[in-house]
Amino acid sequence: MIQDLLMAAAGAAAVVAVYAAAAARVVKQYERGVVFRFGRLRDEIRSPGFTMIVPVVDRLHKVNMQIVTMPVPAQEGITRDNVTVRVDAVVYFKVVDAADALVRVEDYKFAVSQMAQTSLRSIIGKSDLDDLLSNREKLNQGLELMLDSPAMGWGVAIDRVEIKDVSLPETMKRSMARQAEADRERRARVINADAELQASKKLAEAAGVMSDQPAALQLRLLQTVMAVSAEKNSTLVLPIPVELLRFLERATPGAPETEPVAAPEAAPPLSEAYLKGRAAAADAIEDLTGSSVDPVPRDADAA
Repeated sequence: MIQDLLMAAAGAAAVVAVYAAAAARVVKQYERGVVFRFGRLRDEIRSPGFTMIVPVVDRLHKVNMQIVTMPVPAQEGITRDNVTVRVDAVVYFKVVDAADALVRVEDYKFAVSQMAQTSLRSIIGKSDLDDLLSNREKLNQGLELMLDSPAMGWGVAIDRVEIKDVSLPETMKRSMARQAEADRERRARVINADAELQASKKLAEAAGVMSDQPAALQLRLLQTVMAVSAEKNSTLVLPIPVELLRFLERATPGAPETEPVAAPEAAPPLSEAYLKGRAAAADAIEDLTGSSVDPVPRDADAA
C-alpha cells in the first residue's frame, strides 16, 4: 500500500514537473511577452522576469524593445533641379507597443524598411542638390516625420533618421569643383582690388603731406636707403627724382640764373658789286634768247 502511494506521489510529482517545465517562461529585461490564448490576444503584457502560461492553450511571443538600427539601401533619384543622385540613410526605431507590433503588421521590420526607402525617394524628388549637400538636418527631420506617422499605428516609434552619403556623377563633381574654384578666384580678386583701393587712398594722403612738406620726401628717401643697406648689399641703386633735383637747385643759395637766349641777327644787306654783276648776267641772257626771256629790270636791281 505504501509502495503504491509512493509511486502515485512520484507520478504526480513527475506530471507537475513536466507541466511546470512546459508552462515556465523567462522574459528578458529588454523584452516584453505577448500571450495568445486559443489565438486570441490576452490583454496582459508579460513583464521581464519569470512567468507562467497554460501549456498547449497559450502561446507566448517575445518582442524585442531595443532600438533597432536599420540601414536603408541607396536610392537613386532625380532632384528638383534635375540632378541624378544616389542617397543612402539609416533609421533608428524601437517598439513601444508589443501587442500592436505583432497584431497590426505582419513584419514590422520589413514594413519600416520599405517605408524608409519610399520616403527617401520622395525626399530626393522634393529637394534641391544644395539642400541634400548642406541642409541635411532639415531633410532628416522631414524624413523622420514621414516615417513616424504610419509607424505609430504599428506600435513602432522612429527615434531618428540620418542621411549618410550623397553620391554624385563625376561630371557633376567636376562642375562643382570648377564653380568653387571660380568663386574663390572671384573673392581673391575682390580682396585684391579692395587692398589696391585702400593703398591708393593712403598713397594719395601721403602725397598730399609730401607736397605740403617737401622735406618729408627727403626723409622717406633716407629711410629707403637705410632699408636697402640693411640687407648687406654691395651695390646700391639710388633713384633720384627730378622734382628733388629742382627743389635742391632752387634751395641752393647763389645759384646762377638762366640767361635769356639772344635773338638771331639780321642778314647783312647786299653789296653794290653783287648787284652790278647780276645786271650784266641779265643782259647776256637777253642777247642769247631774245624776247622770250624776261630779265630782271635794271631799275629794280638798282633799287
